[in-house]
Amino acid sequence: MSFKDLRTRYVVDVATKLFLERGIAEVTIKDIAIEAEIGEATIYRHFLKKANIVLAVVLKLKEKVFGSYFDLSKGKTGFEKVEMFYYSYLRIFEKSPEYFYFINEFDAYMQMEEGASLEEYEKEVDTFKTQFLEIYNQGVKDGSIKKVDDIDVFYLSTTHSLLELCKKLSAKEAFLKQDKTSKKAAELECLIKIILNSLKA
Repeated sequence: MSFKDLRTRYVVDVATKLFLERGIAEVTIKDIAIEAEIGEATIYRHFLKKANIVLAVVLKLKEKVFGSYFDLSKGKTGFEKVEMFYYSYLRIFEKSPEYFYFINEFDAYMQMEEGASLEEYEKEVDTFKTQFLEIYNQGVKDGSIKKVDDIDVFYLSTTHSLLELCKKLSAKEAFLKQDKTSKKAAELECLIKIILNSLKA
């Protein structure tokens, strides 16, 4: 690995720490430079703008988090693998809720950032759908999963619902009384069970 690559990785590590501590909107390039003890110009040479650092951080977190919990190789039937797929959201939420909090901030930040290129991020997200379709088709073939009318709609609606619930439950402050008394993991597991029951043959 070159010195440039090492420095880039170091800047991303520092930015990750600051974003998780303070929030994306509150952290500036200057803050990252001070924390990393390098010049702002050096950071701009590597990333051009803050949005590129934010993208690098979300990709790093995705690789770290899902690399630890998103293992579909242990299941035997297609349904067992689909079960692991959905339960990975719960495992990640229990071990790394800050990941979903960051994703919530990432979405809000990128909506405000004009001209941000999300191609690499979208490519990474698409790999989840590819994996899901493979294990779904395996389950239909081995008889452990019942076929749904539109698997694309099913995938998007279920994963979006889970992701949004994870983001809501990862909020640092509860605004409603019911949010303060919420059994967060139980809510997630309830939704996962509903999804799985609709798929199981």
